[in-house]
Amino acid sequence: MNVQFKKGVLELIVLMSVTKKDMYGYELVSEVSKVIDVNEGTIYPLLKRLTNEHYFETYLMESTEGPPRKYYHLTSNGEQYKNILRKEWEEFSSKVEEFIKESDKDE
Repeated sequence: MNVQFKKGVLELIVLMSVTKKDMYGYELVSEVSKVIDVNEGTIYPLLKRLTNEHYFETYLMESTEGPPRKYYHLTSNGEQYKNILRKEWEEFSSKVEEFIKESDKDE
């Protein structure tokens, strides 16, 4: 997939993923990877930025498989931001899809 396409939608996918349930970093990498190919080096800086911007809160929870894990929880600001991004994405993607369909008619 085109890197620029991924960059444009990654933030929305991360926010949407954490809407379902709080997640720790590696779990989130696995979830996002179901949609687009990403690695930890891409996700963790994004999580840090979204936390700094108060879209996420974090907390530690004990793990049976090693040290405590840092979980990410969507804040009310994060919920609003996610809804804004989702609306923008839906408008953008529908316009692109409409353009592609119209372009195909001209061929």
